[in-house]
Amino acid sequence: MSIRRVVPDISSEAIDESREFYELLGFEEVMNSGWVVTMASPDNPTAQVTLMGPDASAAVQPDLSVEVSDVDAVHAAMVAAGAEIVHPLQDESWGVRRFFVRDPNGRVVNVLSHR
Repeated sequence: MSIRRVVPDISSEAIDESREFYELLGFEEVMNSGWVVTMASPDNPTAQVTLMGPDASAAVQPDLSVEVSDVDAVHAAMVAAGAEIVHPLQDESWGVRRFFVRDPNGRVVNVLSHR
């Protein structure tokens, strides 16, 4: 299993203003679904931040996202270890398969693979 990228998820009630702020740091918008906007470095496209309003299908917002090569294998490992799954493994309409798990510090991690 490989990790493809790790992205901080920033909860925002001011997505437009936040996007403008991160543009001043040199980020460019690479994805915008209205409630979630991903900003990336033009020189290093895996250097990203995600700005999030209320999640489209989950009751909680993640603190960070980890894109992996095999989300099903990671989910199985987390369940076997007794980790707290706070959003079930499911396919989302925007092209990812994901679940949320709580880490030992109480942070919510969005674990995903693109389909």
